[in-house]
Amino acid sequence: MTPPLHERVALITGASRGIGRATARALAAAGADLVLTARTETDLRAAADEVEALGRRALVVPADASQADDVARLEAAAIGAFGRVDILVNNAGTNPFFGAVQDMDERAWDAIMNTNVKAAFFLSVMAREAMLEHGEGGSIVNVSSIGGLQASDVIGGYSISKAAMIMLTQVCAKTWGRDDIRVNCIAPGLIKTEFSRALWENEAILEDATQTAALRRIGTPEEMAGAVVYLSSRAASFVTGQTLVLCGGRWL
Repeated sequence: MTPPLHERVALITGASRGIGRATARALAAAGADLVLTARTETDLRAAADEVEALGRRALVVPADASQADDVARLEAAAIGAFGRVDILVNNAGTNPFFGAVQDMDERAWDAIMNTNVKAAFFLSVMAREAMLEHGEGGSIVNVSSIGGLQASDVIGGYSISKAAMIMLTQVCAKTWGRDDIRVNCIAPGLIKTEFSRALWENEAILEDATQTAALRRIGTPEEMAGAVVYLSSRAASFVTGQTLVLCGGRWL
């Protein structure tokens, strides 16, 4: 049987670890070739090795996706190597501030918004242009968070940015559907990644997350990756503008 993403090319931001790296493996297992980007090249090389071990090609492009020049360089590298882009996964995220929102300074605010919202928007515009070139449509999957649906008193700036990601998904889906470009979103709950270590190592936060979830546990990056594969494939051909909450039943 032909893999569902056979001969498709996917670009993943924040691909060096966590959800991004697990998604790279899952997309490769589904038949896609990968363009992997993040700021640190060493970890990207390790992720590329995992993709290639699954028999797919991987291109490593270290970049800061919040910078216009880097976005242009990413597009040129992807087209130069593979001739097309079919899937974009906007996974890169940051949260340099933990505490009450009124105590966050301008530098932290800008870092959060530039990485979590601005970069996703301009990369999506780039991906649309690449998809229009080959004329076969495509799929964009944004990685938001349950924090974009439920306010936080300790990561408020992050919550605001992830709420913006959900609306970005809806606006792009509504505008680009005529181009056969689907735009969807996943909203993970608490996932055991290095990025969220400060949360799941906090006993009070971990207990609240597990006791309020129907499955009584937190999630893994691999459990997020399966949803991205689905939304990227033709199995989801009539799905656009949607946010799939992946929180083990915490948001009920």
